[in-house]
Amino acid sequence: MTAPLLAHATEYGRMYARSTSDQFSVPSITTVIGQQAHALDGWFSYMGASSLAADPELPALLGSPARIRQAINKASKAAEVYRDEAAARGDRVHNYCEQVALRALGRPHRMQECRDELASHGEQAFAARFDEWWELYRVEPLAPEITVWNKTVGYAGTLDLVARINGRVCLIDYKTKGTTRDGTVKALDDKVVMQLVAGMKAEESLVDPVAGTWEPWKFGENPMLLAVAIGETEVRPQRANPEILKHHWWKFCALRRVWEMSADVVAAGQALLPIAPPAFATAGAGPVHSGAAMHSTKLA
Repeated sequence: MTAPLLAHATEYGRMYARSTSDQFSVPSITTVIGQQAHALDGWFSYMGASSLAADPELPALLGSPARIRQAINKASKAAEVYRDEAAARGDRVHNYCEQVALRALGRPHRMQECRDELASHGEQAFAARFDEWWELYRVEPLAPEITVWNKTVGYAGTLDLVARINGRVCLIDYKTKGTTRDGTVKALDDKVVMQLVAGMKAEESLVDPVAGTWEPWKFGENPMLLAVAIGETEVRPQRANPEILKHHWWKFCALRRVWEMSADVVAAGQALLPIAPPAFATAGAGPVHSGAAMHSTKLA
């Protein structure tokens, strides 16, 4: 997808500025959600073991300890490689989806170029399934890749698409997903509801990133929140349950406070300081009890 002009990578995560000439000041929606802990130890172990077991050079490595260590080191990075490849694929699919919306709006687009890019990676099925969904649901795009801001809570983000479907305004987030053994797209994570409700709760939307002009958010009144899983075999849209949105909003606000406290801790300075050994009396005066020595040492 198009990289938002106002987004910046920082030591505190991705953050947004009010204009291209301003300093970043608030975290992105995904950075806030990223404060939630994820237990991925088992997945990392599985990816490493699977990579090593599938290495075609494994039989030839068994007689060489040095080459075995090299293979293990390579396997240890398998999860990172998979993650990076999946992220690149997701960007290519998002790019294509954005171009479809731009074309429908009569604006300049690179739809064919993005479709060719998918095909060059053997991923043209994602585009084909997306086109089918777009036509079946008769999507009427209103604003693709729109950046929004909430001053009250303090965050910003970029929504994949605002569209009208069957007369209803929808806030849409695309998720590129793999395919299960039965040919269906893999399940979406419930965290996408936090992402969508944070978009709904925005207070402003960007008009001009260079001038830093914003306007009141006009799509936050009772929109339908759609998470759209895009796979090679199907596209599966799912609606966020309106009955539980408030709980996901409260959780998002709590995670925003966690992010702020974490940023304060980082900015506060070094957490652990060196300490000198206890001082002892000069030779001949006898040892000083350790308690007294530690008492005389300043622990600032």
